[in-house]
Amino acid sequence: MRGELRRPSGLMCGVLLLTLVTTVDGQQQVARAVESRERSMKRVAAVVTTWFPNSHAGVLVDKFVRGFPTDRGVLAPRMKLASLYIDQIHDQDIGRQVAHRYEIPLYESIRGALTLGGDELAVDAVLVIGEHGDYPVTELGQEMLPRRYFFEQVSAVIAQSGRPVPVFSDKHFAYRWEDAEWMYRRAQSLRIPFWAGSAMPVVWRSPNWEHPQGEPIEEALVIGFHMLERYGFHALELLQSHVERRRGGETGVRSVQCLSGDAVWRAADEGRWSRELANAALAAIEDGPGPLEPAAIDDPHVFLVEYDDGLKAAALMLGDNGWVRKFAYAQRRGELTEALEYHSSSGDTHAAFSYLGRNVEEFFLTGVVPSPVERTYLTTGILEAALISRSRGGRLLATPHLGGIVYQATDRALRPSAPRPRGASIGPWPQLKPGATPAASAVPAQRDGTVRGKQR
Repeated sequence: MRGELRRPSGLMCGVLLLTLVTTVDGQQQVARAVESRERSMKRVAAVVTTWFPNSHAGVLVDKFVRGFPTDRGVLAPRMKLASLYIDQIHDQDIGRQVAHRYEIPLYESIRGALTLGGDELAVDAVLVIGEHGDYPVTELGQEMLPRRYFFEQVSAVIAQSGRPVPVFSDKHFAYRWEDAEWMYRRAQSLRIPFWAGSAMPVVWRSPNWEHPQGEPIEEALVIGFHMLERYGFHALELLQSHVERRRGGETGVRSVQCLSGDAVWRAADEGRWSRELANAALAAIEDGPGPLEPAAIDDPHVFLVEYDDGLKAAALMLGDNGWVRKFAYAQRRGELTEALEYHSSSGDTHAAFSYLGRNVEEFFLTGVVPSPVERTYLTTGILEAALISRSRGGRLLATPHLGGIVYQATDRALRPSAPRPRGASIGPWPQLKPGATPAASAVPAQRDGTVRGKQR
């Protein structure tokens, strides 16, 4: 009868039971395989200043849990996020919610995150994000983000373990040169594979071009905008990623000068930086503002950089009023003028950080840096010198401490080949809403700070 439920026969019961057992057994096998894979994966500790939606922690760390949305699809993580330390809990915090959802232990101390609550280093890599948070500002306008403080603690746990593991530190080394130098030397002395830098060198380019390795450069200029320290670093990192490829490689920097206001345009009139290159870079920006309009730019600055081999370069920072909203680069090579724009916007995925994250992950797995860490070491020093110059009314600043930073560029970094994001890079990427889901409780510190016994 239609719609009638009938009791299965003995044969049918046996088939159903066998199917059920097979299904359950298959699920158990899958679960065991997943568990076995996770146990075999290398473990990462994340040490961050703060975590709110669209913060650097929010757009980078979560990709080590959820995957990396790229033009080729969402790439599964090859490592396990094993622990988390958050220095400041933001009023829009979602870090604790992410920790709860993905069962990531949240520790009250950096040491706890690296030892997983034990006595020895228990992770295989450390992801340090010292960006955003409620920190003071120096007289030079630098945010006093605790990047050295974080690295000091990370390196101390590594030193006690006698097992160097890779460490990545987001953006420039530190706000102060003495701290950056200490970090660089400390990593060398402990043989810690160390890398730092910005996402900008691995975002989309139009055209997809970079300076040919070993070819000369006569003059170079990068267009930047927005906050002088935060975005000035991005501009310098982009500049350096090209000029380091010039004939002879990187030679170090002889002097740095920062000019502001009308002095920016007078310097162009004096031939100290090239309007022609600036306009070539601006022309490369799709739907850009067009040629330079000094009257339309609210707070211009220019960093003038002279390298030890005589190359002169400029980072032109064109204010914070939205006249320009993209980075661009131009250079002169013989009779050639070459220019490109950088595109970093991809919507909710923030896929620029997917490409940075995949480079970090590859570095963690291999111990081989995608680009020389000396690039970011040098740009850290250039940025501080520029801010000192600005504080002294634009005086030229000799930089003998940057003269010894000599290195050769490499071609290991992974980056998109298309001029614009596509595929999973612009796909849906739901985010947790602050306070909408349960939050993890932190694992309390287990030690009282008293050091006893023989120390290594």
